[in-house]
Amino acid sequence: MSSCGSVQAQFSEYLDGRLTGREMQQVAAHLDVCPECAVEWRSLKAAQSSLTMLGPIPAPDDLALRIRVALSQEQARRSKSMLDSWRLAWKNTVGPFVFQLAAGFASAVLLLGTVTLMVGVIAHPEVAQASGDVPLGDATAPRLLYFQGGAGSSDEINALNAPVVVEAYVNGEGEVYDYRIVSGPSDEATRQDVQDLLLSGVFAPARFYGQPVRGLAVLSFSGISVRG
Repeated sequence: MSSCGSVQAQFSEYLDGRLTGREMQQVAAHLDVCPECAVEWRSLKAAQSSLTMLGPIPAPDDLALRIRVALSQEQARRSKSMLDSWRLAWKNTVGPFVFQLAAGFASAVLLLGTVTLMVGVIAHPEVAQASGDVPLGDATAPRLLYFQGGAGSSDEINALNAPVVVEAYVNGEGEVYDYRIVSGPSDEATRQDVQDLLLSGVFAPARFYGQPVRGLAVLSFSGISVRG
């Protein structure tokens, strides 16, 4: 059995769902038999819940303008630096060589291009092709894996007075940072029950071309059934 010190050292990662499945089971099993660690775990979870209820810090009114100005300045600086580098490289290496061979090379390219175009038109007529398609397999939505710490039991979900459909906003690390009740009761008790369930949920984040990104998961809580 894991010692209390090693288990408590994993509380932060356990709360965020960053442990492996086997490690999550070991911590959960220890909490079931160790009252001291269980009290410490409930205190940490309550602190996270309190911080979540504070809501996000409002951004300054001019934040978007300051970001656009900073991006424009950086883009201008990088464009100027890249242009100067290309000018110097061209002047010292490619420029003199191209100037000497320009006339003969241009004539050869013109002749070769004309012959290639004629052969291509005759032998390979143009084929219409669709463009702009984005493979849907490269984008996935976040999904609920499981509830940790014993959350999501039938007693906890039965506390909801009626079926509730929730939109959960999940960040790139699989953590719920905001939510919205789409349908069902939205009183304070129901919101607290839904919030406790979401905070204890472990999600697989959305992915775009293999990279974890923010996404939206739609969950339905009804009786002891959880779908998401």
